[in-house]
Order: sequence, then C-alpha cells, then structure tokens
Amino acid sequence: MPLTFRSTCEEDTGRLGRALAEALPPGTVVTLLGTLGAGKTRLVRCVAEALGIDPETVVSPTFVLVREYQGRRQPQGVFPLYHFDAYRLRDEDEFDQLGPDEYFDGGGVSFVEWADRVWLSIPPDHLEIAIAVTGPRSREMTIAARGEFPSAVVEAIGEKIT
Repeated sequence: MPLTFRSTCEEDTGRLGRALAEALPPGTVVTLLGTLGAGKTRLVRCVAEALGIDPETVVSPTFVLVREYQGRRQPQGVFPLYHFDAYRLRDEDEFDQLGPDEYFDGGGVSFVEWADRVWLSIPPDHLEIAIAVTGPRSREMTIAARGEFPSAVVEAIGEKIT
C-alpha cells in the first residue's frame, strides 16, 4: 500500500529524509519522480544530512550524472549514498555505461532522479517516490514499494514520519 506524505515546509521534507535514512536497508534503490523543481535533490540532501553528510556538498548530479557520498549510520558505520541524475541521458545505454549495478550492489542506498527515463535499467525491486508540486512550498510525496521490495519498509517510514 503506497504511503502519501504531505510536506508544507523544508522541516517536513527533513523529517522524511531522516525516516528514509533510518529505515532503508543497504542495497536499496530509490527512484525519484517529479518535475523540475519538485524537490528531488532537496530530499536527497535531507537523507544525506541524516547520514552525517554535509548537505551543502550534496548537489544535483545533472552534469556529472552520479555522485557518491560516505555517510554514517549505526550500527553499520560507513554507509554510502549514491545519487544519480538521468535527466540529460539519451537512453538506458548511457545510464548503463555509468555502471549502476556496481552502485546498486554497493551496500549503500542509491537515489535515481528522473528514473522514468531509464526504467529498463532500474531493478524491479525498488522504492519509488513520486513528488507532486501542490503549491509554492508544498509537495505531496507518494512512497511505494515496487516489485518484491518489502512493504514493511514503507510502513516503517510511515511510522517514523507520523
């Protein structure tokens, strides 16, 4: 069952970011869908901050296509965060040249912005977050388990943000 989260300010988005940082198991692929300016990179910054990464260092990887950050999470210790942006890619072949499977299997969490442009390269078992702009500062985020991704993780996220 998908979870709907309404954010009316950056603090709300930060709360969701902290919940994701705590709940997502290593190896999770998160697809981020939404229009330009919807807040995809902002959400990744919030997750990064919750993992102890300076959020100012987290920028959209639009031109470099993938960025890697090393965070910390107890009890795992070092916890990698991989941030992809498929906006400027022509097709899945270009995405595949980045070696996403190595990142997806890298023991961290991978966030893929504009994942709808590279669906064939996304593992069938992933977490999907669709962000809809509902106002100048408000967003509606729909969080759903896809494939065999555990729905219990979505439930855990829901418990942490309520």
